[in-house]
Amino acid sequence: MTRISTAQAFDSSIEQLQRRQSDLIETQTQLSSGKRVNRASDDPTAAARAERALASMSRVDATQRGVEASRALMSQTEGALGDAGELMQRARESLVAAGNGTYSDAQRLGIANELRGIREQLLAVANRSDGAQGYLFGGQGSAQAPFLDAPGGAQFRGTSGQALTAGAEPLPLSMDGGATWLQARTGNGTFETRVVASTGSAWINTGTVVDPSAITGSTYNVQFAMNAGVMSYSVLRDGVAVQSDVAYTSGQAIEVDGMAVTITGAPAVGDDFEIIPSTSTLSVFDVLDKAVAELSTGGRPASQVTQSNAENLRNIDQVMSRLQTARSDAGETLNRIDGVTDRLAGLKLQSQTERSSAEDLDMVQAISEFQNKQSGYDAALKSYAMVQRLSLFQYLNG
Repeated sequence: MTRISTAQAFDSSIEQLQRRQSDLIETQTQLSSGKRVNRASDDPTAAARAERALASMSRVDATQRGVEASRALMSQTEGALGDAGELMQRARESLVAAGNGTYSDAQRLGIANELRGIREQLLAVANRSDGAQGYLFGGQGSAQAPFLDAPGGAQFRGTSGQALTAGAEPLPLSMDGGATWLQARTGNGTFETRVVASTGSAWINTGTVVDPSAITGSTYNVQFAMNAGVMSYSVLRDGVAVQSDVAYTSGQAIEVDGMAVTITGAPAVGDDFEIIPSTSTLSVFDVLDKAVAELSTGGRPASQVTQSNAENLRNIDQVMSRLQTARSDAGETLNRIDGVTDRLAGLKLQSQTERSSAEDLDMVQAISEFQNKQSGYDAALKSYAMVQRLSLFQYLNG
């Protein structure tokens, strides 16, 4: 027969009471914190899942800070390029006015002074600070203003390229100032027309591309000579004649290898007009410097005024196009940033859900469990009270 001593029954009751009290306290702690896992020992696997989710949320937060920095800087850059576009539009309108054949040299000088002021404002825009000891157009970094107005023209002193945010999807924190302000395409973007020699009253237009597949990238010269009493021209490709002694008609297109140019006016014998491949060397500031210099020069014949004005308008259009492209790039970056922000928000929500799934408490289940454990604890307490009364002396006294 098994005998259970009073001391053994007492110890067993105490042990059961303490275990139930510990369970009750743990459930109370979970209800207070709202979490099922408060220590790694509560559920090592769930704790590891929650830690991974927390690390993912921290990475998302760090990436989002970079995204917001890029958003602020690209917004400033887009605004700066908008200001530059407005200034260039003013410059273009002034050049259109300068082409008026009735304008005097004094009036053109006034326009030159206006263009000089616009150039100074554009240089200030190109050197605009980002508000954090950097520059919007400083490229990969510049400790000083990226553009220096030197005697030979404005020079880029920044570092080519773009500063980018760290992360799997890098975003720009600046714009390459050299590429934006100093590298527009010359001519019409495919080829450039210019005067080599002209003593007559003829001028050449910008030209157009009529067959892109026929473009050769060679250098062409349209040279004038008198042939049997008729003004004629020959077209040379890299010094070799491809059209010879063609009768000239003012304003009639001259087509060669996918290109069409128009020479208007009365050329003289020996006049030479050149067609060369376009290059990415056109500077906003050089364009305005050239226009200012020409408009400040008095006593020019009407054909020269017309030719220079056509070239200046062509150049203005090209640099405006480059600035507009840069502004579009900034706008596209802002669109990308919106997409990245949405993806990061989704990733963070996913990580929050994973963390919640790993460590959060089911309140309904926890309350029910707490009530059950509380009932168990009350029963254990009553059992202990009964065992405490079971002694020999109480039995004898009874």
